[in-house]
Amino acid sequence: MKLSDDLRSLMKPHVASVKPYRYITPPEASAEEAHLPVDRIIKLDGNENPYGCSPKVRKALEEYSSYHIYPDSEQRQLRERLQEYTGISSELTVVGSGSDELIDLIMRLFVGPGDTVVNCVPTFGMYPFSTQSWGGRILNVPRNETFGIDLDATKRAICTGAKVIFIASPNNPTGNTASVADICELLDTPVMVVVDEAYYEFSGKTAIHLVQEHDNLVVLRTFSKWAGLAGLRVGYGIFPHWVISYLTTVKPPYNVNAAAQLAAIESLSDLAYLAGTITSIISERQRLLEEIKTIDCFKPWPSEANFILCGVSGQDARDIYLALKSRGILVRYFDTPLLRNYIRISIGKPEQNKALVAALREIC
Repeated sequence: MKLSDDLRSLMKPHVASVKPYRYITPPEASAEEAHLPVDRIIKLDGNENPYGCSPKVRKALEEYSSYHIYPDSEQRQLRERLQEYTGISSELTVVGSGSDELIDLIMRLFVGPGDTVVNCVPTFGMYPFSTQSWGGRILNVPRNETFGIDLDATKRAICTGAKVIFIASPNNPTGNTASVADICELLDTPVMVVVDEAYYEFSGKTAIHLVQEHDNLVVLRTFSKWAGLAGLRVGYGIFPHWVISYLTTVKPPYNVNAAAQLAAIESLSDLAYLAGTITSIISERQRLLEEIKTIDCFKPWPSEANFILCGVSGQDARDIYLALKSRGILVRYFDTPLLRNYIRISIGKPEQNKALVAALREIC
């Protein structure tokens, strides 16, 4: 049956103008495009943990025998373990299918057609995507020359009647953190402040202790980066007490599958192993930063995450991105007004980073 204009009119009007999120191409597709076996692909474009998950996770998932039973919709055991990990009551913790779902749930609570969300750009693309999906209006406030938050401009934006502001710390893709002092200034404004700490484990800097003191602060985290669970999609948020009952009311049941819950629990029981991989990534981050500094056309920015943002001068960053891709090395390319001619490189294993640097020296 041909889709008629009458049926299209049933769709929410704002949906037609939503810009799709730019997702990462899977390594299998990249391997096919580069005419390489998939094991030759060096994936440095998704900010994943190259060492993967804890061995305890693999063992637990193999031995689990209740995949035919619905998972705990309240994630009780996981939230109890998160209480031990964060030091914050499990009653203030909500678990989601990745922090992306929690971002969407925040929108579901606070943002409707025409409502404003403040976004400190450049930053994570899910914030405008989710805002537009719910019919909200995104108000972009450019960061300063060192990618810090422009507090005066941000507070002026909030005063236009905004409902929510997102602050990624460390920020993706720039790698810098927001100071607690800056966050506290934003908390003195009449807006919900969402601090996204997806890369917290690589920086050690957090605002999580402020949630119990401020009724307008939410802190989000994920297991995707530090714990190597990107493929299982599990994240969590610490919310003010007054928000919890509303959030659990609108949260879909069984939103986090049994495998993801089990993997997160086992990750929290193997913190020593994961701390070792985090230490390795941080060490490689510094080594790679120093290597990239010696490549003439690259200007790497300091990072407190598991990636490095690089400005490119004298060459086209897209040409470098494509040349790397043809060699099976995947990085993230940006060409936006505030990130014109930039590349973001996720931190890989030493041998992956070595191959990247060798390729860059050939290309540049």
